[in-house]
Amino acid sequence: MSHHKSQQAQGSEAKIAHQGLRLDHDEDRGRYGLWHGATYIGFLGYSVEGEVATLQHTIINEEYGRHGYARALVTLVLEDMRARNLKIIPECSYVQDYLRRYPEYNDLLA
Repeated sequence: MSHHKSQQAQGSEAKIAHQGLRLDHDEDRGRYGLWHGATYIGFLGYSVEGEVATLQHTIINEEYGRHGYARALVTLVLEDMRARNLKIIPECSYVQDYLRRYPEYNDLLA
């Protein structure tokens, strides 16, 4: 009976502690919403100019604070921005702290 974990997604797994999270992207309003099943958790607001996204604020509904949701939200957003070849300017203090903690995303900095 082997108990080894798959290595490939391990990096993101550590940053996302929840199953069943869903990111929805409203480009017109410049926000990514985070859902846990049918429950709305919070959002990250941003604006894009050319190839650069300014990450303005990360807002998690109060009752879900301190449960790793902000970290999961920022991880999912940064992965999406990387996939879209965008660079980022982190105005949001939470994103700035996140980047200090997870320097593997520093290549995204504009």
